[in-house]
Amino acid sequence: MTSASAMKDRGTNWIALLGNPNSGKTALFNLLTGLNQKVSNYPGITVERKIGHAVLSDQFQVEVLDLPGTYSLAPESFDERIVSEEILSWLHGPSPPRVIVSVVDASNLERNLYLTSQLLDLNIPVVVALTMMDLVEQNDHTIPPKKLCEELEAAEVLHVSVRKNWGVKELKEAIARVINEPVNGKSDLPLTLSGPVRSSLVHLTEFFKKEFGYGSRLAWAQALRIITRDSVLDGFLQAQLDGQKMGDEQIRDLQKLRDASSAELKSQGHHPKTLEAHLRYRWLDGVLNRAGKPRKLTVDRSTVSEKADQILTHPFLGPVIFIGLLTIMFQSIFTWATVPMDWITQGVAILGEWVLVFLPAGMLRDLTVEGIIGGVGAILIFLPQIMILVFFMTLLEDSGYMARVAFMLDHLMTKMGLHGRSVFPMMTGYACAIPGIMAARTIDSWKERLVTILVLPLMSCSARLPVYALMIGAFIPHKKVLGLFNTQGLTLVIMYLMGTVTALVLAKIFSYFIHQKGQSSFIMEMPPYRLPLTRSVTRQVILRSKLFVINAGKIIMAISIVLWFLASYPKLEKTNENINPIHHSYAGKIGHAIEPFIKPLGFDWKIGIGLITSFAAREVMVTTLATIYNVEAGGKDVVLLTQALQEDKDPQTGELVYSPLVALSLMVFFVYAAQCMATFAIVRNETNTWKWPFFMIFYMNALAYLASLCVYQGGQLLGFS
Repeated sequence: MTSASAMKDRGTNWIALLGNPNSGKTALFNLLTGLNQKVSNYPGITVERKIGHAVLSDQFQVEVLDLPGTYSLAPESFDERIVSEEILSWLHGPSPPRVIVSVVDASNLERNLYLTSQLLDLNIPVVVALTMMDLVEQNDHTIPPKKLCEELEAAEVLHVSVRKNWGVKELKEAIARVINEPVNGKSDLPLTLSGPVRSSLVHLTEFFKKEFGYGSRLAWAQALRIITRDSVLDGFLQAQLDGQKMGDEQIRDLQKLRDASSAELKSQGHHPKTLEAHLRYRWLDGVLNRAGKPRKLTVDRSTVSEKADQILTHPFLGPVIFIGLLTIMFQSIFTWATVPMDWITQGVAILGEWVLVFLPAGMLRDLTVEGIIGGVGAILIFLPQIMILVFFMTLLEDSGYMARVAFMLDHLMTKMGLHGRSVFPMMTGYACAIPGIMAARTIDSWKERLVTILVLPLMSCSARLPVYALMIGAFIPHKKVLGLFNTQGLTLVIMYLMGTVTALVLAKIFSYFIHQKGQSSFIMEMPPYRLPLTRSVTRQVILRSKLFVINAGKIIMAISIVLWFLASYPKLEKTNENINPIHHSYAGKIGHAIEPFIKPLGFDWKIGIGLITSFAAREVMVTTLATIYNVEAGGKDVVLLTQALQEDKDPQTGELVYSPLVALSLMVFFVYAAQCMATFAIVRNETNTWKWPFFMIFYMNALAYLASLCVYQGGQLLGFS
């Protein structure tokens, strides 16, 4: 269902916000809607659709749709294609927006008004909101809104300052005024078309008038635009028009007319791909001149942004500073999150104890405490990390710094089939894959975003550390290497390097098989450095945290309940203190059943149970083993668990069950295995399909098995134990 149809079904007035990237559109959306907003994805894709409620007056409320940033309605990027197809659904649907708010960066007026000029062709009232006026005024420039409004023939043109929070009230009043008293725009395209150009486009124009009922201005605009890029034609072929796709005859006619018009224009010496841009910018030059504004508005940013870029984007200092910032961020994620994570853990424990007292013994109590409360607690434990990460992400993004980072590292990442913006999500994956996957939303290209998501869980997250620490502490001797390093530390480094290097290699491989029409480009507007707004950062943290808890929580709760059932049933009729009930549970039986399959890896049935339970969360492996060995979880008990692993012997052969080779095999398995179901729940949410989570589970577990098999069997062949 499109945004338009969804809003129509709710029976509300609605408006749309459009603008170039970094124009201040999202910040304005946050001011208009406050916290009365929700975020979802367009069907089948990860591009966000933000919808919020804006109160224009005491009795008048509208819904606001914030579309992804775009430079033009002739799409080049994935996000621009989404915007183009969304607008097509308005033109051919029953409920277009009552008003379009075109957010324009006043410091780059001519370039930003290019999109505005295209929006004016849609026969939908357009209110122009001029942002970044503080930069303009600092350079002794003025932009007369009334004169500009007359020349553009827009409904309204207003000055708005998001930072200083002025002009928002006037904007709301203008939107309400336009809704109540719609303004009729020009009926003809204002661009000056020569006779030969008109002759070349006339048949296309008549097609749009006859087949779709377009007015003259819109028909000429669409005819001019469809010859610009194949993506515009593809939008018509794929979009739902009046609830149905175009018929085969319509498709053939449109393609023939488009090809004929392009060929005729080329024969006249015109370049169809640049014709619209040439005509629109020529028209805009006249508009701006008549509006009393100098043709070239220059805003001096050298005092801040350009001077800062000399250091922050320096070939050597830039990456060093970025690594330093990441170090601070990761350190903060670990240190700042410790206390609130402990509070959540204690709160879950207290709630569980209260339920134990309140509810009578039985299945309901066990399900509530171990399944539901345990499942919710397992997902809530990540919340402080999420909030801290979103806080830093918002600061870096809103300040304009992340655009520089992507620029610096794009060349390196592109060689591996990734994107400059892939750096931040992948580095975040060292703390937790879940926020890293969420951070991949900043990547514009669907292909590169998907490749990033697919390889990101290979980065060793903090949940793997308990397993690494247990195995290294128990079976890797503490020896010095070169007098500086020790074998335990080097083993840990190797685990991290294995995941990182493999992720980069697989990214290169996946990029060959995941196809995206057209070439991915890295075009980025370098915004000026700005001080992030406190209210904007706060809203983003609250909104993202809410989305994380709700979206991931529902799925992980269901999984936790299933795992609880498998580990708890069937119950033993008679309790024997020498027998752990988990041995006779479904999980235990499954552990024995899969033992022949995992035996070539050096694993026994106990590790098999741990592998099963660790699908909920990797660190559950340690707790599961502690339970099996009748050792309570906790810091002191880890030592006891270590001893239990070291002393465990096969009752039939009398040989030690575990060895350094088994430990290494298990760690390698954990480097690659797909064991965190919360991660794949987020992948499902980000991709809006189960196809990619299932693919990740398959390839990661297959890779884990093969790698572990090579380590264990190869080690045995070399005489290691």
